[in-house]
Amino acid sequence: MSGQSACCGTAKNILLYACSGGANVAEVADKAARQLMSEGLGTMFCLAGLGADIQGMVQTARDADMNLVIDGCQVDCARKIFERLGLKNCQYLRVTDLGIEKVKGVRSTQDQVDKVVAKAKQTLEQVRKG
Repeated sequence: MSGQSACCGTAKNILLYACSGGANVAEVADKAARQLMSEGLGTMFCLAGLGADIQGMVQTARDADMNLVIDGCQVDCARKIFERLGLKNCQYLRVTDLGIEKVKGVRSTQDQVDKVVAKAKQTLEQVRKG
């Protein structure tokens, strides 16, 4: 990661986690996280590794300046993993809270991804400002 971002000033160690479910909202979360990473706003990290309680990965999450967690729906699988591990340095987004309906067997659209990316950037900016 470059450590720089146009919208968020100097980034620190920001890790990005995306829902990995099977519905469209999981795909939206994943694509949004990948786009944020491509724009230098954070580094994607392994949610499954945290769920499996792999200690090195848990420690990396603890050591991050911030973990941005993008859940797909109200089941909040990613959030529950972070809560179970006692990780406090987190910000959460839920795709369905942005008006995107969860539909199994349907692909995401770029408009949906853009909506989540915009909200994530807003969240990162608010955190940066304190």
